[in-house]
Amino acid sequence: MTTLIVIAKEPLAGRAKTRLHPPLSLEQAAQLAAAAIDDTLAAVAALPASRRILLFEGARPPVAAGGYEIMPQADGDLDERLAAAFDAVDGPTLLIGMDTPQLRPTDLAEVFEPWGEVDAWFGPAEDGGFWALGLREPHGDHARGDLIRGVPMSRDDTGDQQLERLATAGLRVGMLRPLVDVDTFADAHRVAATAPATGFARLFDEMASVPVDGA
Repeated sequence: MTTLIVIAKEPLAGRAKTRLHPPLSLEQAAQLAAAAIDDTLAAVAALPASRRILLFEGARPPVAAGGYEIMPQADGDLDERLAAAFDAVDGPTLLIGMDTPQLRPTDLAEVFEPWGEVDAWFGPAEDGGFWALGLREPHGDHARGDLIRGVPMSRDDTGDQQLERLATAGLRVGMLRPLVDVDTFADAHRVAATAPATGFARLFDEMASVPVDGA
């Protein structure tokens, strides 16, 4: 059985999806972040996870995370926060972000079946990062977090470096389909067009059709 971890932060104006501003306002960007979280949680709701954890930064978890254990994010850079989460749980574990509201349950179905010879799952993002990372068990004498600590995050080679770390450790990696992370307005436009039935897409289309601040 596989534990599912979703990492997210409270969608507050000025702290969430700030690269969407401009052309969107900071409040609109935060509203889109909230919609992305809800869509992500809805997409994985039917997956047979043995344990569900929201790795959360903030004071008010989303209502859609009802039934999730709330795990505060550790201090430090993103690699340290991801590593700490993996070290805190046992057994096969999949961590995903909330930046891919176009996610479909079928994108992750095989991760929630027996892993067979696969030691790790990797979902590449088109910007060079990754949207999903799954790890089976501690490798050798090292904690699973050691497979992540020190990997530089939020760069166009983050995914390559994380994959190299897994390969160097001798892990057999199963690949998930590439997805677009929503970071910029152009990303949001692509994702909304790809998944028009999501709440994210409907909200984005409303916002994109109305000039910000009446301009």
